[in-house]
Amino acid sequence: MANKDFSRTIDHSQGGSGFSRSSALFARAHLDLPLLLLLLLLAASGLLILYSGSGRSIEMVERQALHYLLGFGVLLAAAQFPPRFYQQLAPFAYSLGVVLLAGVLLFGVGAKGAQRWLELPGLPRFQPSELMKLALPIMVAWYMAKRPVPPKLSDIIKAIIILMMPVVMILKQPDLGTSILIATAGLLVVFFAGMSWRLIFSLATLVAAAAPVMWLFVMRDYQKQRVLTFLNPESDPLGSGWNIIQSKTAIGSGGIEGKGWLQGTQSQLEFLPESHTDFIIAVLAEELGLIGVLLLLTLYFFIIMRCLYLSSRCETLFARLVSGSLAVTFFIYVFVNIGMVSGILPVVGVPLPLVSYGGTSVISLLAAFGVIMSMVTHNKH
Repeated sequence: MANKDFSRTIDHSQGGSGFSRSSALFARAHLDLPLLLLLLLLAASGLLILYSGSGRSIEMVERQALHYLLGFGVLLAAAQFPPRFYQQLAPFAYSLGVVLLAGVLLFGVGAKGAQRWLELPGLPRFQPSELMKLALPIMVAWYMAKRPVPPKLSDIIKAIIILMMPVVMILKQPDLGTSILIATAGLLVVFFAGMSWRLIFSLATLVAAAAPVMWLFVMRDYQKQRVLTFLNPESDPLGSGWNIIQSKTAIGSGGIEGKGWLQGTQSQLEFLPESHTDFIIAVLAEELGLIGVLLLLTLYFFIIMRCLYLSSRCETLFARLVSGSLAVTFFIYVFVNIGMVSGILPVVGVPLPLVSYGGTSVISLLAAFGVIMSMVTHNKH
């Protein structure tokens, strides 16, 4: 059931504005109208950008529109279940995700040198790692919500073990970008549970100390090349440095106002690689300039702030941990993609959320927003 605040809103809205009545109606469906409108606006903007980035492919835009339609359907469904349902589901969803990741390693489908997909009878090809983007933070929140606040060191270690199992399996696919993002989502839950700053700095020191070991024994040659290219892309301008050089050229050539929609030379003449996925914001920067990028970033900002506001209204520790971590993780997705496209971060293959082309990614992200809405609209006083 919706909380009393929503009930009072419904009562008072009878003589209020149309927007208030609409908000009350959506509250009954466990949806947050402002967040939903922001997401719809982002999806519409994504289709316009994708049309240009895909080389004016109507077929790709239609498939992405279908992805959005399915994603918003999943969002609606996810919002209907109360937080208690997700608490009970967490161990099963996490276990299923681990099993599917194991399946990827054993008999997954490969593409472009990576083995990240599964093809099961009767189902389209999908990435189990996308399921973990949602299942892992909910699982860690399930564990931390049962422990005292602030958490003990032993509880933090156990939580890290929970998140490391799928992260290591995703690393083996290999998919460094997704593994980092999923690990970050789990660590954010631990941080929001009250982990001390002293422990945070200690862990950061350990990670820094382990960097040489990672470089020598964990990272693959192509991953090392990405780091070297990030430091000096001009060292191999026609090879590993091509992507980031063309991306920065597209961004810089757009200037303040851009060249105009569908008028970008880097993207339309196919100099810009992956212009419909990882580097799609470079298309926006070239064609609509700094103004277009700032408008998109403003839209992202309002989405993230609305999610954090909703998180602050959650009553239980579990709900706050889940909604807060999902909101900040969404911000990290945006930051990492824009950072790598603009050359301030290494290229790790992270798409721009809800704008880059992709089915599983769109559906998993919109499902996460449905979970966030569920966490606040099922409050009980």
